[in-house]
Amino acid sequence: MIWLKMLVGALVVLLIQLFAQSRFFYLAALAPLFPTFTLISHFLVSTQRSATDFKVALIFSMLGVIPHLIYTLIVFFSFSHMGLYKALLLGIAGWLIAAAILVFAWQHLQI
Repeated sequence: MIWLKMLVGALVVLLIQLFAQSRFFYLAALAPLFPTFTLISHFLVSTQRSATDFKVALIFSMLGVIPHLIYTLIVFFSFSHMGLYKALLLGIAGWLIAAAILVFAWQHLQI
């Protein structure tokens, strides 16, 4: 199973690189959002936990889009002011903070 995960990850990275070099470069931003690892995690949770636990994991998975949106917004609005590397680092910091808030809120307000 670990080899399959590694192979899928490598294929997604290759796909991103191919898109980035093509005239459809914008698809390089969509490729990592393909639920490759989400499929694996959903399969594992659904086969190892109860149906109720799986539904809880699905809800949390939906909320996981929020940190990604925050990362993207930060990079979008800061890129032209501070350059690529600083914008990406700031975006990562935003993602980490948003993810920490999400996990903290989830643990204290769990459904």
